[in-house]
Amino acid sequence: MKKVQDYYFEKAKQEKYPARSVFKLEEAQNRFKLLKKGDVVLDLGCSPGSWSIYAAKQVGLTGRVVGVDLQTTKKYAFAGAAPMELLKADIFSEEIFTQLAALQFDVVLSDMAPSTTGHKFSDHLKSLELSRRALAIAAAVLAMGGNFYCKAFQGEDFPHFVDEVRQLFKTVKVVKPKSSRVESREVFVLARHFK
Repeated sequence: MKKVQDYYFEKAKQEKYPARSVFKLEEAQNRFKLLKKGDVVLDLGCSPGSWSIYAAKQVGLTGRVVGVDLQTTKKYAFAGAAPMELLKADIFSEEIFTQLAALQFDVVLSDMAPSTTGHKFSDHLKSLELSRRALAIAAAVLAMGGNFYCKAFQGEDFPHFVDEVRQLFKTVKVVKPKSSRVESREVFVLARHFK
């Protein structure tokens, strides 16, 4: 299995992405086309920047990408890619809604994960806390018909989270990208057509 992980790590380096996580978004894009030219995209938990870079390339010069993270994220610029705006902010602050309110987003992405403790249940609950916050932000800023792609750790409360997403979107799928580590409990909730 190590060979597969090394493959994604090396591929990310070759393609000039700061992290291998980019392939989890690329796979969803290839299968489901959640990003379109001209889209305005919000990337929650954007550091170190791979998803924002990929999204910027997909939406092109007529699009826009806003990344939010607790850490300062290095800014990248690529020919033909959308401009990237990076906010250093806490997604649990109330100000985040004010900061994002001026924009309507076509897509909200979240690859956020908690600092894990190794205690499966508490890691699962912390992950869902982040996922639910991402969903609350998406509900506040998404345009009608918009898409949401969010990481979560599987566990006993995960089906409840999926039900919450279903109330807001027409179609919801749970996907496990090939580039996710096999032993990892991470999955992604892909929700389309915000109601």
